[in-house]
Amino acid sequence: MVTVANVAQGVDANSLMPRLREWAAALGFSQIGVADVDLSAAEPGLLEWLNNGFHGAMDYMAVHGVKRARPAELVPGTVRVITARMDYLPREMPDGWQAIEWQRIADPAKASVSIYARGRDYHKVLRSRLQKLADRLADAVGPFGHRVFTDSAPVLEVELASRSGIGWRGKHTLVLHREAGSMFFLGEIYVDIPLPTTPPVDAHCGSCSACIDICPTQAIIAPYRLDARRCIAYQTIENPGTIPVELREAIGNRIYGCDDCQLVCPWNKYAQRSSVPDFDSREPLSDATLLQLWRWSEDDFLRHTEGSAIRRIGYERWQRNLAVALGNALRTHFDEALAAALRERLAAASPMVREHIEWALQVAETS
Repeated sequence: MVTVANVAQGVDANSLMPRLREWAAALGFSQIGVADVDLSAAEPGLLEWLNNGFHGAMDYMAVHGVKRARPAELVPGTVRVITARMDYLPREMPDGWQAIEWQRIADPAKASVSIYARGRDYHKVLRSRLQKLADRLADAVGPFGHRVFTDSAPVLEVELASRSGIGWRGKHTLVLHREAGSMFFLGEIYVDIPLPTTPPVDAHCGSCSACIDICPTQAIIAPYRLDARRCIAYQTIENPGTIPVELREAIGNRIYGCDDCQLVCPWNKYAQRSSVPDFDSREPLSDATLLQLWRWSEDDFLRHTEGSAIRRIGYERWQRNLAVALGNALRTHFDEALAAALRERLAAASPMVREHIEWALQVAETS
């Protein structure tokens, strides 16, 4: 890492902040903050979470351990972390969008895909724009040490965001902002420039427990504490294997991620629409039926998810998730067309997908 001594002499770090915010806004970011690198107070909670096994099959979290809370160990020379918020609510999302999403979730024939995943892969969008922000900073101060992150390394994103005033940690463990809710992505630039830190903000969840109460699988086991193994987002995205039988009914028609804790949050009435087109919803993913998506071949899946975060789960997990959702649809109302579509895939399905199809058909027979 280039050391701070290499940064152009005579640069006033305080004067950089207004310019950073201006550059960030031009790149589509909604907010910029700066955090210190001393996250030692977060280490005990991180270790307890890992020791309880709440990370499930996300072994990389345990491998990195406390390095997540030690930015200067992850990237030697780091003295500050620039934090960034980018709103992702699709530009075309109408007023009353929460009610529309609840209606989709309540319709067992429809497929529910988490809002953040309906457009372009946020990893690619934020990473490229964060790098452009770093390049603009380098143009102003000269070469400096930095590394860009977007949910891509052992980084305590929520901790850094909350410490730098991006928002406060909500009881669902996501960052909340009084004027933007929680419908945004986070990104970071680790830097060796001693920028002035931005102060944290007060929490405003109060006595509200809506996110805890609404969780279909009760994955939020206590305020600010998530057991990822019970989370629908984890089960439909991160879990590489069999979805536990006891969680399948609660998954409903959610085939990629889950937005329930955000949909119910009162602060999301202030959620901001994205300023960039990247997160506009793609038609096949915005309002499809389960049967339409189940009929996709692997080539169809790859074509429709090109450039999307969804592609990373692969076709097998996609089919697994759909089989569970179809079983739940059949539980609600038997439809021979759905049952027939499941039976047609049995012979060619992988062992994992076959087990979920058989479960779905058994649900249909016993309902």
